[in-house]
Amino acid sequence: MPLSPQELLARLDSLGIAYVIHAHPPLYTVADSKALRGELPGGHCKSLFLKGKRGELYLVVALEDRAVDLKRLRKALGAANLSFGSPELLHEVLGVKPGAVTPFGLANDTGRRVHVVLDKAMLAKSPLNYHPLTNDQTTAITPDGLLSFIAHCGHTPRILDFDALDTEPAPPA
Repeated sequence: MPLSPQELLARLDSLGIAYVIHAHPPLYTVADSKALRGELPGGHCKSLFLKGKRGELYLVVALEDRAVDLKRLRKALGAANLSFGSPELLHEVLGVKPGAVTPFGLANDTGRRVHVVLDKAMLAKSPLNYHPLTNDQTTAITPDGLLSFIAHCGHTPRILDFDALDTEPAPPA
């Protein structure tokens, strides 16, 4: 059974990772988030749950305005074609529903099935804002807190310079 948002926050507390919670109506898209966040400081982020042609899984976490070109990304990752993972697979692996995809879902990936990819530019912002397993709250956390949490979950993230990736020619389809 996946962690609840309350269990996630208890885990952050037990790890000594500081955070701030902001409650709000459910948000499903970056546009929803932009409309309701007001003056919330820091880096506002999006998380993409992707599946490779060979079955490999990726959680790509980037700044909300970052355009993620899946062809360039697959080349950088050495992956076969990438597509979005199904809602069923998302819930099975990360314990969340579409609209609530978050790096905090890695706490539910006990089988270490997901490869974590982080936007290098995102890590220069503080705090970073993510849903805490539900899309009616936002959790603000420092980049160091995020990296510590990911390590605690048994994952080693790949930090990718998306700006450099965007300057490379796209591979053929």
